[in-house]
Amino acid sequence: QVQLVESGGGLVQAGGSLRLSCAASGATFNSYQMGWFRQAPGKEREFVAGISGSGGSTRYADSVKGRFTISRDNAKNTVYLQMNSLQPEDTAVYYCAQDRTGWLVQVTPENYQYWGQGTQVTVSS
Repeated sequence: QVQLVESGGGLVQAGGSLRLSCAASGATFNSYQMGWFRQAPGKEREFVAGISGSGGSTRYADSVKGRFTISRDNAKNTVYLQMNSLQPEDTAVYYCAQDRTGWLVQVTPENYQYWGQGTQVTVSS
């Protein structure tokens, strides 16, 4: 059974930074695409960023381009989300997810089979 455990969330002022981590269990971590999603109260879960198994391909939501960076360390079975210039609208629960079936980085939640429990990010104005 795959386990994904997020950490690094918290409270930060607008303009600040946070780095989220997601540690995955299981072998062959480098074979699978990883994604970060977020869900704010009353809103649907939305794609934030995704990365291919090798780390050579990334995708970002337009709302975070230039501010967030996704990366992975396959030796540590960990994916990261560096978030800079945070704004109040970035406040949400952030989830990492793993896609074991595709070859391309997907942007819809339905394409991911495994999910972490989420970590809260709150940005104050």
